[in-house]
Parts: sequence; C-alpha cells; structure tokens
Amino acid sequence: MRIRFRWLGFKVLWVVAGSFLVLAPASARAQSTSGGGLGDMIVQFADDWEARATRIQSEQPHWVTPLTTVTPRLEQELRYDQYWQSAQNGHAVNNFGGSKGLELIPFQNTEVILGIPAWINHGGAINLPSKKHSVTTDGWADETFLVKYRIASANEDNGNYIVTAFIGFSAPTIAAGKGWGDFDVQSTLGVTFPNGGEDRLGWPLAWNTAFQYHCFKYLWPELETNYTWFAQGERTGQQQLFLTPGILFGRFPIHDRLGVTIGTGYQVAVTKDRSYNNAVILSGRIPF
Repeated sequence: MRIRFRWLGFKVLWVVAGSFLVLAPASARAQSTSGGGLGDMIVQFADDWEARATRIQSEQPHWVTPLTTVTPRLEQELRYDQYWQSAQNGHAVNNFGGSKGLELIPFQNTEVILGIPAWINHGGAINLPSKKHSVTTDGWADETFLVKYRIASANEDNGNYIVTAFIGFSAPTIAAGKGWGDFDVQSTLGVTFPNGGEDRLGWPLAWNTAFQYHCFKYLWPELETNYTWFAQGERTGQQQLFLTPGILFGRFPIHDRLGVTIGTGYQVAVTKDRSYNNAVILSGRIPF
C-alpha cells in the first residue's frame, strides 16, 4: 500500500511537470531560454496558478458538480466519494473513494484529473437468511487519468453554457451543459474501449444527465439519470438505467479560493438489467 501511494505521488509530479513543459506557451518557453531560466519560469508558473485558475473558471457557468455525472465545467479540487451498493446477489459492495482524487487546472481550457484508486470491499450477505454465498476478493480498483478540454463556454452573464471534450485511457467523452436562471442541465456521452477482457466487458456506452436547481445560496437539489447500453461482450444488447435523486450543499467558503462542498443521494435501478440494485452515495469536495 505504501509503495502504491508513493508511486502515485511521483506520477502526479511527473504529469504536472510534464504537462507544463509540453503545453506551456511558446513565448514562455522562449523566455526561459533567453532570460531567467527554466527554474524561474516554473516558480513563476506556480505563483500565478491561483489567479490563472480564477480567471479560467470565471469564463464558465458557476454550477456545482453533480454527484455522479462528470461536469463539463473545469474544476480544481480534491474529491472523495463513498458508495454503499446493494448487489443483485444479495451482497453489499462498499466503494471507498469512487476513484476520485485530485483535479487541477494547469492551463487555459484544460483540466487534468488524477484519480486515486478506490478500495472495493465486498460485505456479507444482506436481506438473506444465510451468508453461504461467495464473496469476491477485496482490493484496489484501477487508477484513472482524465484530461478535459473546454471547447466553448460562457458564464451566467454571457449565455450560461459549456461544451467540453474528455479523454481518458480508453474512454472518449463529450459533455455539455446549459443553464436557465437557477436551473441547469449537465450531460455527458461516452463509450469505453477496454484494454483487456473485451469479450467479457464489451464496449459500454454511457449517457449521464443531471438536472439541478440552485436555491437559498448554498442548496443544489438534483435528479440524475445514469444510462448504459452494452455493445459486444457478455452483456451485448443489455441496457440499464439508474435514477439518482440527490442534494448538494456548497460551495461554503473557507479562505480565498478554498471551500467545501458536500452532497448525498440515493441511486436506484429502474430496469431489469442492472449491475446492482441501489446505492447510497456520499461525496465531499475541497475546491481550491
């Protein structure tokens, strides 16, 4: 466990530093060769980070991130999610972390998400007369890495909309959102191409949509739809739909850009085909 997290920390440093070297404007790189040097440029880049993130986020709507739908907005935060799922075989599955983690805005229109592997715990049988059912081995989930690029956006005073493209290891996604006063809709559409076990996993296409309403300054009630259609693999032709009513509270300011947002919801399957029956969701974020 210690080795895994130490390696993850090194990866975070390499991704941030590498992104800077590759994506930094040509003018800035030119200055580094003719002026203060690479070290001074990196220090200046870090010093300007907060102001740069504030400016970038001012150019998009100021909605809150939904519970399960990935927001098309560019965010900068540390996030932890907790899922308590009720599986079809009667077992409880506990997901610690939800594969969330660190979200950064290093450059204009760009966000990098460094997911921390979730710990998956398979609890004992629930709502069953006995516990003679097999339980899958507990362990770490896969790591996640996602880059978001904001294609177009406008804040509440200039149109209240956003369109963003995502790319992960194997899951290209397009996302968009539109607001009307205190009401907004955020939606993502993407397909996953597994890098292994395709005959079992297939190519799931996911379409998630969140309907939110902002009231009383810090209150965001919402309803999310989480739809998946399975192509190829063992579940070819199957489709599942979850409805997730929830509520988020925030963003509560702490100091300058630092704040806290928390949310909770209840996810329930409404189709016959399903990965699990229902889940309680708890989410905590520290925007900065």
